Amino acid sequence: MREKVIAAARTLGLEVDIRTLDQPTRTVAEAANALRVSEAAIAKSLVFLADGEPLVVIASGAHRVDPDTLALVCDCAVIDQATPDDVRAATGFPVGGVPPFGHGLPVLMDETLLEQNVVYAAGGDGNTLFAVDPRKLAEATGARLIRVAGEPLKL
Repeated sequence: MREKVIAAARTLGLEVDIRTLDQPTRTVAEAANALRVSEAAIAKSLVFLADGEPLVVIASGAHRVDPDTLALVCDCAVIDQATPDDVRAATGFPVGGVPPFGHGLPVLMDETLLEQNVVYAAGGDGNTLFAVDPRKLAEATGARLIRVAGEPLKL
């Protein structure tokens, strides 16, 4: 998997240094702890089904993706988070290891990731990741920049 991610990065014009760690990095908390960075610096790649069609949302580890907001952005009637089986079928990667590219799916990216100088993304499995400039990542993937979190409730 690691080689597939490196090859996909090169195809996009990105040079990434993929690191495999001794400890798991499948979740935002695990990755942030392993790297000793804030959860906001973790770029999690989540797969959603928009009216049944898969897409990847690269979100800041500090934010939850609001399905209603995502449905509005995607102009779809139904948005569901993909099951682990759906994720593997759509991307070829397991949950916790989905990279932000190399799967051929449409990509949307949390605009707050651009506040970071560097973000850390999964590199194909639950122990592998890489650092990347989020602006270069957005440009290379052709990601549509969005606000993934819903608007705060006004009382």
